[in-house]
Amino acid sequence: MRKLINVFFVAAGLVFTANMASAQQKLGHINSEEVFANLPEAKTAQTTLETLGKQKQADIDAMIKEYQTKMTSAQSLEKTISEANKEAVGKQLQTVGQELQDLEKRITDARTKASQDIGAKQGELFQPIQAKVATAISAVAKEKGLAYVFDIANGQGGNNLVFWEGGDDITASVKTKLGISATATKAPAPKK
Repeated sequence: MRKLINVFFVAAGLVFTANMASAQQKLGHINSEEVFANLPEAKTAQTTLETLGKQKQADIDAMIKEYQTKMTSAQSLEKTISEANKEAVGKQLQTVGQELQDLEKRITDARTKASQDIGAKQGELFQPIQAKVATAISAVAKEKGLAYVFDIANGQGGNNLVFWEGGDDITASVKTKLGISATATKAPAPKK
């Protein structure tokens, strides 16, 4: 019986120690928007994406302008229909109608392709940057002995943390690890 009591106290002590150890895990938070906003590679990637988007939009706008010109021409041609030229003008309108349908399809296809191209370029440009930032976050978290790091950036579909008080803000440390000046502009503070 005495052994049973001793085993019970040892087990209770181990459970208590384990609970204390887990209660002492350190938490940290980072504002990833601030890190990305100050990372030169991210700025360059964003500029590249914007340039690509403008090029694709210019191509689509040119096709839309061509469509509008053909449509205006067809409407003008339609006004010239008379009994004498009904058959000839009708064939011309039919041809222009087919051209307009083909142009509509080209515009739709160009929009789809532009979206796919921009998405692919975004993945190509940002994946290595995200991996670099993730590696820096991991390194800083290990250096500071953090068990969890929460991203408090607002642009990720909402705040990934509802409440925090204290904890280590590792944003500056991650920026330093990535070679970003500690005085670089800050993103707006998240709402608590």
